[in-house]
Amino acid sequence: MSLAPRAVLVYRTTEYEELVARHGTHGQAAFFLSSRGRDIEEITERHRRTRRALVEVTAAIPLTWRQSHVERRDLDRFLFAPEDVVVVVGQDGLVANVAKYLTGQPVVGVDADPGRNPGVLVRHRPADARMFLAAALAARTGTGTGTTELTMVEAVADDSQRLLALNEIYVGAAGHQTARYRLGLDDGRGAVEAQASSGVLVGTGTGATGWVRSVWQERGRGGAGGDLRLPGPTEERLVWFVREAWPSPATGTSLVAGELAAGNRLTLTVESERLVAFGDGIETDAVELTWGQRVRVGACAQRLRLVG
Repeated sequence: MSLAPRAVLVYRTTEYEELVARHGTHGQAAFFLSSRGRDIEEITERHRRTRRALVEVTAAIPLTWRQSHVERRDLDRFLFAPEDVVVVVGQDGLVANVAKYLTGQPVVGVDADPGRNPGVLVRHRPADARMFLAAALAARTGTGTGTTELTMVEAVADDSQRLLALNEIYVGAAGHQTARYRLGLDDGRGAVEAQASSGVLVGTGTGATGWVRSVWQERGRGGAGGDLRLPGPTEERLVWFVREAWPSPATGTSLVAGELAAGNRLTLTVESERLVAFGDGIETDAVELTWGQRVRVGACAQRLRLVG
């Protein structure tokens, strides 16, 4: 007998909850903010909207379904199952945070605070919960067609460590130190360049609405790579940028931006004591790299199945 669907609601602790946890009470948090010219009511109201959205979506889950809730910081310890329907209630970035832990489960993004989020990945409203849950179930069972397959990016180290991301992968120093490495391209006819920089960013079409876009816009004001066309969310093509490459007698700046067609990889050979690779801003879940290690970054065969 097949298991009943399980709705997994993914959420993030609100700013208000973090403030109260830090200061002990609502009053103490309000005093702290007022001493800095801020009013706690704005943050409290955003908290209320988020909680109302969670309650509304939870109430819409059919009684025959199982359900589970998971907070963002617990994602790396949560076991997703094949029969899950994943409902992300929050910001666009929260969808990216959960994507790396999935293996084809349909994902619904619910905007908990309309007007503050771009709505690129959280495309639904809490009031439409029953409708999008039905669509997600149809997608999971293969009877629906209302999903978009979003390209993801992966980094694979030579010791078999593997990292997935929906928006972008960053390879560089863990702090603000200079990252030293050798950079090469599959289609670069063997060209390899020693570099010293603030790190390398490889992004997807979904990531082209975030960090990758900000770098691209800066390059558009005369820097190398500004003439690149950013990919769409479903394209396998990726773009990459070297951040603040430093020219010296031992390091170059000729390979600082480009695109990766389907199947191509960007290769970095570490020449620092410690570099890291992390995806979608989650620095706590990083691949550790040390002297002489090699990591290859490119499009991943896995996709995020976004409903709507």
